[in-house]
Amino acid sequence: MAVFTKLEKKEVENFLKDYSIGNLISFEGIVEGIENTNYKIKTSKKEYILTIFEKRVRPADLPFFMKLQKDLDAHGFDCPLPIENDSGSNINILKGKSAVIISFLDGKKLKSIQPQHCREVGSMIAKFTNITKSSKLIRENSLNIDVWENILIKCKKHSSSVYYNDLDTLEKELSFLKKNWPKNLPQAIIHADLFQDNIFFIEDKISGLIDFYFSCNEFIAYEIALTINAWCFDLTHGFQLKNYQSLMEGFNKHSSLNNDEMKSLNILLRGAAVRILVTRLHDKIFQPEDALVIPKDPKEYLNILEWHQKHNIIDL
Repeated sequence: MAVFTKLEKKEVENFLKDYSIGNLISFEGIVEGIENTNYKIKTSKKEYILTIFEKRVRPADLPFFMKLQKDLDAHGFDCPLPIENDSGSNINILKGKSAVIISFLDGKKLKSIQPQHCREVGSMIAKFTNITKSSKLIRENSLNIDVWENILIKCKKHSSSVYYNDLDTLEKELSFLKKNWPKNLPQAIIHADLFQDNIFFIEDKISGLIDFYFSCNEFIAYEIALTINAWCFDLTHGFQLKNYQSLMEGFNKHSSLNNDEMKSLNILLRGAAVRILVTRLHDKIFQPEDALVIPKDPKEYLNILEWHQKHNIIDL
């Protein structure tokens, strides 16, 4: 979450006139995250989140995201629900951009990751994909390996010398991944953005999942790979074996990876690291000067990529 589009109180009040959710009491921008503009809104009835979608989210994809959240909620999965305005529309326009209001989810992101939290996350992934593997909703992965390559080309054209070596490393890694990327692994709709910011906890138990705007049909094992990189590496101490073991233990309580998926896990982990690395480099290089957003450090995922290049996690 972030703030790219700045709003005045009157603009929020005018937008809320089309909703039956009470009168505006207060609103504040949420600076965590890097993709869309988000405000926490308090009305005379409840608290909500107002999201304004920025460049990376295509308006044509928004109905998919709204339907996905409704479907998950209908299956008892904890996530925010899109709020309809008085005309029955979830997706509306604010300052010329698509915008939605969703219900507020109780809980907080973790300040410190422990193995029991990773076990919760693994279990949640299994429950999520067990629901979505039979979904009829379809959305292609808009950040697939071909897109990583396009982002890298864009960065190379505009990059300062401080990132030159990183871009060279990524170019070589992408060539390797394109030759070795797996095919025909089990798929479901995955969340594809399971960072700490997007998983809320109450007393060490997951209270819900937010921010579905990368969700797509993709390999289940790729979701595991993205999440291992996000939850099982420490900035100071590197790979955390107990976190990895606990995450897989939680997943295996409700699902499992087959032999082909396990054999492909190292490649998927390397690809998952590249995906985050190229997008972080892009956001660092092309960050708008007036955006209220804290860009993530690309070096973190360069270190994760280098670890996977030297180790195969399934041999540990």
